[in-house]
Amino acid sequence: MRVLYTISVRVVAFFLRIIALFNPKIRLFVTGRKHTFEKLSLLKAEDKVVWLHAASLGEFEQGRPILEAIKKDHPSYKIVLSFFSPSGYEVRKNYELADVVCYLPMDTPKAMHRFVQQVHPSMAIIVKYEFWPAMLTALKNHEVDTLLVSGIFRPNQSFFKWYGAYMRSKLTTFSHFFLQNERSLQLINSIGFNNASLSGDTRFDRVTALQHTDNTLPFLEEFKGDHYLVMAGSSWPEDEQLFINYINEQATADEKFVFAPHTIKPEKIKEFTKALRVKTVCFSDYKGRDLSEYQVFVLDTIGLLTKAYSYADVAYVGGGLATGLHNILEPATFGIPVIFGGVKYDKFQEAHDLLALKGASAITDQQQLNATLIKLRDHADFRNTQGSINKKYITDNKGATVAVMNYINQKL
Repeated sequence: MRVLYTISVRVVAFFLRIIALFNPKIRLFVTGRKHTFEKLSLLKAEDKVVWLHAASLGEFEQGRPILEAIKKDHPSYKIVLSFFSPSGYEVRKNYELADVVCYLPMDTPKAMHRFVQQVHPSMAIIVKYEFWPAMLTALKNHEVDTLLVSGIFRPNQSFFKWYGAYMRSKLTTFSHFFLQNERSLQLINSIGFNNASLSGDTRFDRVTALQHTDNTLPFLEEFKGDHYLVMAGSSWPEDEQLFINYINEQATADEKFVFAPHTIKPEKIKEFTKALRVKTVCFSDYKGRDLSEYQVFVLDTIGLLTKAYSYADVAYVGGGLATGLHNILEPATFGIPVIFGGVKYDKFQEAHDLLALKGASAITDQQQLNATLIKLRDHADFRNTQGSINKKYITDNKGATVAVMNYINQKL
């Protein structure tokens, strides 16, 4: 099985190099990995190191509270932060609390052995669900204390199938599983792993901290004024088309909208703004304008999304109609209603929770979006109730970082 897996990884790597010639994102994926071991050369043999691996940006936000706590409690340790995806690495490649930020190599035995040997971590922290067989084998062979944090398991994963012996064996690498929910704990216990505990999701600690951050954006204050504001964060074309129709046909003059698109390529932004029949301004071109005259503001930049949510009366979070839902906890922490696409959100426990609590709404088509936005706009009591539900949900679920750090502080 190991040989077949390694061959398949090498075949995928070969074809990715070809695709990279034509696809910019895959090009980043391929070329970025060429510099991984060069970056790791900054580490010295005598350095004490903690390595945290996150698949992408969302998983980084889950791991971030732990990195911050380690840096505070154990300042002598160097931090290595690795990503699988360009969407994580490109945004956080200059993260100030990490001593090295790099891509994870392709999952072959030779590359992973070299990676773990060069990092020589005292502890490895894997966020949520990155179960790369060669990586886990290398960690086990080097006897590295390995944790899964904010972990989540689902019945359809290979670990829980009759044919899953190979992947189940890789779970023996983990010293402890810190899990998000009771179902995950029951699943891992069912296959003989009792070194697990229910700790919750560290993202709650991260988004709670946002409430106490300086979220001031003077240009949004000028844009919003006293108006009702809908914020659409991490929007995909599928989301944006529905909003184009709503704004052009249903919105009142008193409603204002801020968009933070998932993709900020100039041609995509131009296509989006051109379809709107109301006055629209972009972050890249707002200076010198009277922002109070505009109805739509497009954040064609990165790094301002969480601050922008603090100005919203209602938030729409994108991805649920496309490849997968983005972070709905970020707007929820500010005590506002949340709307998202109700197609691809099954893997996100918080989406199920907020729907059950009636703090969020899931939509699948134009009619549902229109009805939801109009109801929230016209009924302040309903809007405030949903917002209160969401803020309480955040407060009730914080504390996972403390549980994880209790373990880490005993080991480092």
